[in-house]
Amino acid sequence: MSDTFDRLGYGTYKLENPAECAAAVTHAIDVGYRHIDTAQGYDNEASVADGIDRSGVDRDELFVATKLSTDNLAYDDVIETAKESRKRLGVDSIDLLYVHWPIRTYDPAETLPALDHLVEEGVIEHVGLSNFRPDQLEAAIDRLDSPVFAHQVECHPLLQQRELRAVALEDDHWLVAYSPIARNRVADVDTLQEIADEYDASPAQVSLAWLLSKETVAPIPKAASFDHIEDNWAARDLDLDDDALARIDEIEREERIVDFEEAPWNEAGNV
Repeated sequence: MSDTFDRLGYGTYKLENPAECAAAVTHAIDVGYRHIDTAQGYDNEASVADGIDRSGVDRDELFVATKLSTDNLAYDDVIETAKESRKRLGVDSIDLLYVHWPIRTYDPAETLPALDHLVEEGVIEHVGLSNFRPDQLEAAIDRLDSPVFAHQVECHPLLQQRELRAVALEDDHWLVAYSPIARNRVADVDTLQEIADEYDASPAQVSLAWLLSKETVAPIPKAASFDHIEDNWAARDLDLDDDALARIDEIEREERIVDFEEAPWNEAGNV
């Protein structure tokens, strides 16, 4: 595990306006975030870099992750577009590069060797995967020469990803949790609201604190407003007791926020 990797990261999904994105990234870094997550598909890598530059924090203190778009997963495309992302991000080496989705142009025989090559060449420091089913994840782990540093999936109290968390623990990689507050659907869950009231916190903070209590989980909440950026960061100071954690563990729901027909879990035989 990298020494510079901070478990509570800052997500930049939907921050498409360059000025808004740069300002939000700068504020997140000023608040304390050191793990910044973007993607080729977000079309904001250059804006993220701009926000980092404005922060004045040395890049060596930051952990910057991005993701390969689903059209860029053939061997040569992985190599070429990773170098383009590196240039847009203004870094010598990308800390973490994910396969965003194992769909469309994803081919384990081409995509994964290309990631190994990028590590060997120093274009990227770590390999990541995202939105893989457990069987796809384990097959990729077996095929890669490089260790998987992180697997990024939707994860929150309404989609607890117990099986993928177990794989992360066994393989010693991070499960990076996107949509960690389920786009604030957690506010409508009685258990989470009750615990929030008990701790004088918000359901969003309770959700983030629960995720941070898990040994291998690193949530990356996205927020545009400065207040939300600060509120999410404050979840680091929320120490839920064993009873509260157990009550959240017992929530038996499986509600995906991000779902579409082509998603890996919707393939025939995996529904």
